[in-house]
Amino acid sequence: MSLDKATVARIARLARIKVPAGEEDALAADLSRILAFVEQLNELDCTDVPPMTSSEAMKLRRRADEVTDGGIPEKVLANAPEARDGYFTVPKVVE
Repeated sequence: MSLDKATVARIARLARIKVPAGEEDALAADLSRILAFVEQLNELDCTDVPPMTSSEAMKLRRRADEVTDGGIPEKVLANAPEARDGYFTVPKVVE
């Protein structure tokens, strides 16, 4: 893909980058080379390549999905400005 001055000017405007006059041609050539390199990736056959999240094979550690109160309600409620009967007390916000 070859870029012209108008396309480079539009890209620069969208990216909010000031390109000095006279450097559009050089920037167009550089961007065209980058896009040509990226287009080469389309030639790769990736049909049998599994998706990956890292270069190293990893498995997520799983834990049992259990609902608990944390076992420390006194410490949690100690952070509240006001608590009553084991619950946070908040001001009324609905009229």
